Amino acid sequence: MIGSGMEGATLALTAALCALAALNLASFAAFAIDKAQAKARRRRIAESTLLWLALLGGSPGAYAGRRAFRHKTRKQPFVRRLHTVAALQVAALGAGAYLLLR
Repeated sequence: MIGSGMEGATLALTAALCALAALNLASFAAFAIDKAQAKARRRRIAESTLLWLALLGGSPGAYAGRRAFRHKTRKQPFVRRLHTVAALQVAALGAGAYLLLR
């Protein structure tokens, strides 16, 4: 058995945080790879893939990648979509916090 009570909850939280960290690292790396591919004029990572990584929880990594590599900063449709993803995540976190704390 994995664990019970508080031990199980701690293990689940640790696993979730590790998965979130890995997803953000993958999102950051995707922006680095896409920038390198753009400079080399090679096949790029689809914008939809970058946005899915952000939507699944990698938006902090996406924002960090945009800033670190100065990538996808002037493409307004993409920027707008990324901001929408982040806003939805903030709203979901707020709603979740509200439900937990009521």
